[in-house]
Amino acid sequence: MRQWSKVIPVAIAFSFGNAWATDGYFFHGYGVRSQGVGGVGIALPQDALAAATNPAGMGKVGDRVDAGVTWFRPVRESEIEGSGAPGANGTYKGNDSQNFFIPELGYNKQYSEDVTLGVSVYGNGGMNTDYKNGIPLLNSNGRPTGVDLAQVFVAPTVTWKVQEHNTLGVSLNLAYQRFEAKGLQNFSNASSSSANLTNNGHDDSYGAGVHIGWLGEITDTVSLGATYQSRTYMSRFDKYKGLFAEQGDFDIPSTYGVGVAVKVTPALTLAADFQRINYSEVDSVGNASLSNLNNGLGNDNGAGFHWQDAKVYKIGALYQYSPELILRAGYNHVDQPIRSGDTLFNLLAPGVVKDHLSIGATWVLSPQSEVSFAYTHAFENTVRGQNSIPASFGGGDANVRMYQDALGVAYTWKL
Repeated sequence: MRQWSKVIPVAIAFSFGNAWATDGYFFHGYGVRSQGVGGVGIALPQDALAAATNPAGMGKVGDRVDAGVTWFRPVRESEIEGSGAPGANGTYKGNDSQNFFIPELGYNKQYSEDVTLGVSVYGNGGMNTDYKNGIPLLNSNGRPTGVDLAQVFVAPTVTWKVQEHNTLGVSLNLAYQRFEAKGLQNFSNASSSSANLTNNGHDDSYGAGVHIGWLGEITDTVSLGATYQSRTYMSRFDKYKGLFAEQGDFDIPSTYGVGVAVKVTPALTLAADFQRINYSEVDSVGNASLSNLNNGLGNDNGAGFHWQDAKVYKIGALYQYSPELILRAGYNHVDQPIRSGDTLFNLLAPGVVKDHLSIGATWVLSPQSEVSFAYTHAFENTVRGQNSIPASFGGGDANVRMYQDALGVAYTWKL
């Protein structure tokens, strides 16, 4: 896959310093307008980032360019209690890196009466923890501890209006990943390749997958949508083949979802999505952590983070207050992917938030230009460990907690 890496230099710019952790490690909404309605978008396309949620939506947004950036601030904290390891018990804050900026860019063009062509560039997901003074259970000398993962998709998209009220869409997801781990020296004896476990700087990974979708106008006021995104097969993180199962493999899991949008009045639209993210199909994410630790980190059946598949529920409202102002609000809930018995590994990846509230708006500046914003708060949530630290590490439990804020701004040019 490295032969196309020169085509996406913008993806590398996206990766530096970015972090996501909302619906597990996927972002809760793609595009500032979608963020404002809680991430809803399968049956409610609003801009040229629509392909990230449902490729068929690009057939309904017209000729346009959308560009934006989201400021993202996750607050991560961990606690060790009941451990017999010297100096291990206490609270650890993983926020030495705290403010992140996530760009987005979309372009769409009506190629013919029934066909559109476009491309969406967006951060698919990621995770960052940065414990400045380390965690004694993971390294014994106070070195900084944490991980940095960023995933970026460049998605060329084509749609076809197969009938007057039915549109199909397909995207080729060209994916780029960047990862670093540091401060994991205490796992060296459990690694199949201790030289490729930790503190090797950033490593890059490339891959591809397919995303397909359908959008149907059932009546003048009701739209339905459905979407499936394949597993994205990625090249391995060679520098971390002693950490991730299957010698550094870290594919991006498949997802599927359905959505509905109802125009209740000429001014008010209500919409809802259901999405499932299949985290467990990727061994480095889904493999058991403690019970697989004896298999050797990095081996085919090596330890993972033991994330469960995540079910995501989204509901949003869009209100046309005036010809120049659209208001938005939304709610997003995700089932907890992290089990209480696996919190030791997830000190590094505490994607435990479950509930998000969003608001947003769009101002029409002229017939050709608009500006939008969205604010999201993910409420604090804690997963308390239950026998989550093995006796060989001193026993006891690890607890992880997180809350988040995000503020996005985007500009639209209508072509």
